[in-house]
Amino acid sequence: MLTKENITAVKGRGFLQNRGTECFSGRIVPVAGAFSADALETIAQCAREYGNGNVIFTSRLCAEVPGIPYDSIPAAEAFLEARGLHFGGTGAKVRPVTSCKGTTCVYGNIDTQALARKIHEKFYIGYRDVKLPHKFKIGVGGCPNSCMKPSLNDVGIEGNKEFVFDSEKCRGCGKCGVLDACPVKAVSKDGKITINENKCIHCGMCVGKCPFGAVPREADAVCTIYAGGTWGKYQRIGTPLSRRVPEAEVTEYIERIFLWYKENGYVKERLGAAIDRIGLDAFEKAVFDGDLSARKEEILAAPLKERE
Repeated sequence: MLTKENITAVKGRGFLQNRGTECFSGRIVPVAGAFSADALETIAQCAREYGNGNVIFTSRLCAEVPGIPYDSIPAAEAFLEARGLHFGGTGAKVRPVTSCKGTTCVYGNIDTQALARKIHEKFYIGYRDVKLPHKFKIGVGGCPNSCMKPSLNDVGIEGNKEFVFDSEKCRGCGKCGVLDACPVKAVSKDGKITINENKCIHCGMCVGKCPFGAVPREADAVCTIYAGGTWGKYQRIGTPLSRRVPEAEVTEYIERIFLWYKENGYVKERLGAAIDRIGLDAFEKAVFDGDLSARKEEILAAPLKERE
């Protein structure tokens, strides 16, 4: 008979008990949501040898092997470790990073999988021993189509394009490629076109569509960062930070959000709840002013906050 301690111990290693049995599903962690063909063959072999022969992919792109008997867990772990794969992805810490296929998608404004790999190494691997108040999910999306739903993650990244519209180059063409390309009707035309910045979602669809360069053929890759999103029993759409950041600076801002949460969140409190409790203005000020980075070691070493 398994004890509660047995079940809790293996859950921390990525094994979740199958209802009504003494078997477990082992969660195998991808890098940026991708497994190589060789890795998939290894996972299939693991499922045949240690599980019930099935593989189930989670909503966060992990592969779960169900039906692993409790006594077989160490052997399954050793089998994967020897082949460069790992069980994990549970607990009050950074969870496996998800990514859409923006790297190859025609709508992708950034190399989503390259960025997600960078985030995986820095946060999922680099901070795997850092205990947080609650789970901390990170998702990377390549454009405002939001296939990966970045706004439903504790931290979500959305790839955008940023450009300066040059009205002097607009010739008021009868057939305007920029007007036709805009999916959100942010472009209007009365002779020359105008772009309503309050409607523009920086999706990049109009980039290069003007033959005269009113909208340039090249635009800077920037990212909207959402903070505090969650779904399920308690729902909160992530709050977009008030300014977009260059793609190269994304991991720096994720780290500041991570440190703010480590310092301010109560045990069992999600990031979004902590932001709502303390206030968005105070949260944004802390994220943008850089003091969190200067105090990183102090924050990481401090105990988590408990509610009084």
